[in-house]
Amino acid sequence: MNSLLQRLGIELPIIQGPMAGADTPRLAAAVSQAGGLGMLGCGMRSPAAMAEAAAAVRAATAKPFGMNLFVLPTPSPDPAVVQAAMARLAPLYAEFGLEPEPPERWCEDFGAQFEALIAARPVVASFTFGILDAAQVRRLRDEAGSVVIGTATTPAEALAWQAVGADAVCVSGMEAGGHRGTFLPRSGMTDGSGQPSAEDFAASMIGTMALVPQCVDALSIPVIAAGGIMDGRGIAAAQALGAQAVQMGTAFLACPESAVTSAQREAMACARATDTRVTRIYSGRSARGIVNAMMERLVCDEASVPEYPIQNALTGALRRVAAARGRADYLSLWAGQGVAAARELPAPELMARLAHEWRTACGALSG
Repeated sequence: MNSLLQRLGIELPIIQGPMAGADTPRLAAAVSQAGGLGMLGCGMRSPAAMAEAAAAVRAATAKPFGMNLFVLPTPSPDPAVVQAAMARLAPLYAEFGLEPEPPERWCEDFGAQFEALIAARPVVASFTFGILDAAQVRRLRDEAGSVVIGTATTPAEALAWQAVGADAVCVSGMEAGGHRGTFLPRSGMTDGSGQPSAEDFAASMIGTMALVPQCVDALSIPVIAAGGIMDGRGIAAAQALGAQAVQMGTAFLACPESAVTSAQREAMACARATDTRVTRIYSGRSARGIVNAMMERLVCDEASVPEYPIQNALTGALRRVAAARGRADYLSLWAGQGVAAARELPAPELMARLAHEWRTACGALSG
């Protein structure tokens, strides 16, 4: 037990990764009920859907849970950029007898989501893709009673979250699956888009073992470790580096309670540690997933695709039809470098296994 676990009201130092799109209220409730902290990935949920998901978790457990949002401005892309992106995707859509079309909207409105988050009053409110201001952090603490956790991929980003009043920081190593949370340009200047440049994302690729102790040494608030942690040994190792808890995403993807498709489950079952890489082609933001035909086919367009959420919205219909037809070759198969160690266990059983492994590893370290 440590100060973070006491504040969150949980027994185990295990936080389920938000995994937007693959999360479910059932998974979050199961993790929380088992003594960890279940999370709802709400970056792509509407305010109404956020309220519904939170209610579903509360109907299943009285234990604490959290909700995660993408800190994201509503974009106004150049029509020429959109047309060029659709032209690149047209041959892929044609394979399914479809044509790419711009969506009705590019993403959910963050302001409306933020108000829905306050109304939902989760024990934890976590954020990625950007950073809140100090006033927003105070509102979450004062009006919702939430513990605020930011996501960082560099020590500078972790310090930025501490400066605005975050209660803890989840530091995400390059091993982690899914989208990189990088938000702070290395140079302090952006490329004009208002987002970090490709060079900034490349510079943020710090491994978990290197990132965690640097952030622990730099911060006065608790650090949560993420990236490549798949079992109890990894949890104990992160704590040995100074982290007070870990956040695990890929480890929970294989659980039957997650919302990943059968095609992704099959791809994960066959994947090795060397089968993932970071790409922009699916969403416009650097993210780690299992290499497949779409990733290889569009590799030359890495630098050309528009920023998130434009590319993400433009590939959305393609990924949905691919999922419906069991085509893993056109899915964004988000997973971390630990994917080969994922276990197809129900979440309560996985949590029990993790707790046993963690306690055994801690005993070995202390002995």
